[in-house]
Amino acid sequence: MQDRIQAPDDVELRTLCDELARRAGELDRTGDWPAEQLRRCGEAGVFEWFLPIEYGGQGWDDVAITRGYLQLAQACLSTTFVITQRVGACKRIAGSTNEALKQALLPGLVSGKTFATVGISHLTTSRRHLATPVLSAEPTADGYTLNGYAPWVTGAQSADQVVVGAVLVENGRPTNAELLVVVDTLDPAVKAPDPFPMVALSASKTGALQLNGYQASRSQVIAGPVEKVLTQGSAGAAGGPQTSTLAVGAASASLDLLAREADRRPELHEAHAALSAEHSDLECDLIAAAKGEPACSSEQLRQRANSHVLRASQAALTATKGAGYLADAQAGRLCREALFFLVWSCPAPVQAASLCELAGLTD
Repeated sequence: MQDRIQAPDDVELRTLCDELARRAGELDRTGDWPAEQLRRCGEAGVFEWFLPIEYGGQGWDDVAITRGYLQLAQACLSTTFVITQRVGACKRIAGSTNEALKQALLPGLVSGKTFATVGISHLTTSRRHLATPVLSAEPTADGYTLNGYAPWVTGAQSADQVVVGAVLVENGRPTNAELLVVVDTLDPAVKAPDPFPMVALSASKTGALQLNGYQASRSQVIAGPVEKVLTQGSAGAAGGPQTSTLAVGAASASLDLLAREADRRPELHEAHAALSAEHSDLECDLIAAAKGEPACSSEQLRQRANSHVLRASQAALTATKGAGYLADAQAGRLCREALFFLVWSCPAPVQAASLCELAGLTD
């Protein structure tokens, strides 16, 4: 068994990332679930970074986590995206006041023996305004009956548990209250249809999770019912600089490819130097945000990261010419993966800014 990674500068992290990078192209071609990649991450202690020592974690601070995520995303965005969803579930559970639930689930999750993911995006999108909730929870004597579906769940078919968000329904009418519940995927009331084929990251096996009369006991409730349940507990609200970090990490792979081309073609040096300088600024601003000393708003940082990863990938494709446009070429894959940041957890102000940039409406 490999040594556990104790810090983002450890050589073991570089070794792990080298292995993930070697497998990234094949993962994209096959669309297979990254079981082996996740197993190696578990052995290396990656899942320990994000949780406190009392739960078996290493308790890395936000700066160390940012630096770790930058390297993982550069190596394999698909695997790293899956890890973020796993971490999201673990942090929601760890942030709960439900001590019995934490004791039951966190040891297996931290060690990598079990896998959990999240189905909560519908609580923060336009779906939350629907007259009939996408996923409802009706009170019972012992807990809640869940009906409906979570529209975007990564790795649902491989998960042991899924943390889902539901709207409380009383007397047949939806309320303003929400709750988070841990769902056992082995229950026959839980179905995970075939995941969506996507432009990129299909290996993440993202799709819907259906619940038809799922009986959740009160012992499975993480938080709620309460308004804006995602803001409750130590996990805090959804969002933050994590997605920007992955975008900048993914851009590093494109810049490495561009650098290799520039070594052979001096006319590419100027473009590579300009993009590298922009990249360094973004990394500095990500670290500043992780320290609690942001240089700009999270929306501004996200817009800059989105723009950067798109332009860096397209520069790499341009530099590799026709060879980069082949189906199995790294440059083409990096371009497709960069598009993901236009739609993943993308707030309305960031979408608006991206559209303005694409339409040439920025200064």
